[in-house]
Amino acid sequence: MTDGYSIFYRTMADMTYLEVVEASKKGAVVLWGLGVIEQHGPHLPLATDVYLPYALLRRAADVLEAKGIPSVIMPPFYWGVNHVTGLFPGTFEVRPEVMAELMVDLIKSLKKDNFKNLFCISGHGDPLHNWTALNAIKRGGKEAGINAYFVCTPPFLARLKTNPAFDPADPTIVPAEHSVEPKKFVDVHAGENETSAMWSAFPDLVRSDVLGSLKSTDYGPEDLAEWRKGREHALRKTPDGYLGDPAASDKEMGRQRVLDDGRFLAEAIAGRLNH
Repeated sequence: MTDGYSIFYRTMADMTYLEVVEASKKGAVVLWGLGVIEQHGPHLPLATDVYLPYALLRRAADVLEAKGIPSVIMPPFYWGVNHVTGLFPGTFEVRPEVMAELMVDLIKSLKKDNFKNLFCISGHGDPLHNWTALNAIKRGGKEAGINAYFVCTPPFLARLKTNPAFDPADPTIVPAEHSVEPKKFVDVHAGENETSAMWSAFPDLVRSDVLGSLKSTDYGPEDLAEWRKGREHALRKTPDGYLGDPAASDKEMGRQRVLDDGRFLAEAIAGRLNH
């Protein structure tokens, strides 16, 4: 599927085992997107948080190649924690401990294949999901004996910081820049930013016929805090399943965001390798 609508396209899943061996011998770094299957309003697919990090990592892989850094993309992880949207139809829930154990086992598989560096990014904003991912990356890297990192843009760092146990000096965390401009109102779930990126990277999956009817939620920080309490709070706060302004989405803005953020990720990865 040359257009990339398969999440296996350009990943290890479409490689032969001999090609994996060759990539390992060349010192390829492993890139891994961490997402979930959850509702994203009436206009975006349930796998939005899987598709977007996948698109960013394809862009990052191209930038790394231009820098002379070989990489392979690990098939996306999509069974994660959905505390916030757990009551919405179409959202799959996985217990944090189950997610962590699965991630650790998968990281250990990379050690078997002699990969030495793993860089993960998250496509899902749920704070508990990202905290679980961080701890699984730390534990998996330690138990496997490989360098495992969580590459985080400022919004994802902010979500990690909501946990009292957050350590700003944690060497597992690799900070990256971010291309999204601040909005007047909060836009964090199936709003302008995600819709623009999906519209650019996977236009056939966006239900553009309903976009014009979706009104901006116009929520501020206090509303966001209430929404992040999750479950019945999120269902009450966003009955239509989005928090932001999807009707304001723009395909060209989304294209530029994927290009910029993919480059930021690659630069952060290259910087850590050269550290």
